[in-house]
Amino acid sequence: MTDLESSRADTGTETDTPAFIAPVAMENDPDALFAGDRGVLDADVRRVLVRILQRRFLLAESSPTEWKLLLAHQQTIESRLNDLFVRLVVDHSRGVAYKEQVRSDELDVPILLKDEAYSRAETLVLVYLRTVFQRETTAGTGSARVDVEEVEQTVLTYFSESDGTRASQQRAVRTAIARLDREGIIEEESEGRYRIGPLIEIVLSAETLRELQRWLDEQTTDAATPAVRNAEADADADAEAELVASGTTEGELP
Repeated sequence: MTDLESSRADTGTETDTPAFIAPVAMENDPDALFAGDRGVLDADVRRVLVRILQRRFLLAESSPTEWKLLLAHQQTIESRLNDLFVRLVVDHSRGVAYKEQVRSDELDVPILLKDEAYSRAETLVLVYLRTVFQRETTAGTGSARVDVEEVEQTVLTYFSESDGTRASQQRAVRTAIARLDREGIIEEESEGRYRIGPLIEIVLSAETLRELQRWLDEQTTDAATPAVRNAEADADADAEAELVASGTTEGELP
């Protein structure tokens, strides 16, 4: 007689409870997406959560399916991000969603997202794009567009000889435009012509625009171009919100 049989005989009781829980095969657990899966979200919702973590912004215009899923499951996705000390921001009017690192003086918060500063060329391009967008929308134009040549012409006036050759300066401007295109701030509609999206208002707030205008005034003795010169006056008409200050962006995983 085994020890287990002896124990049962001593107590006079029998039990059908197994000594361990047998693993459930994946084919018998239809909710599991992979072996060992302990997640509770549907696959589509998980993908939206990953996209929010991967990308700096999620745009309704360019990702309509993911945007609808985000709105349908916003509370759940917010909860998952909050578990990582990350805050979800959804701007319904502009059709933009992005994440922010939670920071607190009272709580020890591990930093998941990194800050990545815009370069001087990128900042100058942003200022020009912002002022053009503001000018066109204030005038009632449905959308604002720029040509790469006009962006170069304006931005290059703020470079000096110490910033390298004219060719290297032009490359810096083109590289800046390419980055902003990848981030969805602008969209190339035809070769060398870009549409400025509403995301520019989030990336560069009215307050930051004024700060950068003062910075530009200090950095150059030349008169500002009309678009940049009018930036501070036009900015007062905006009711802006939050994301980036002093030319930095937040939202990238290390």
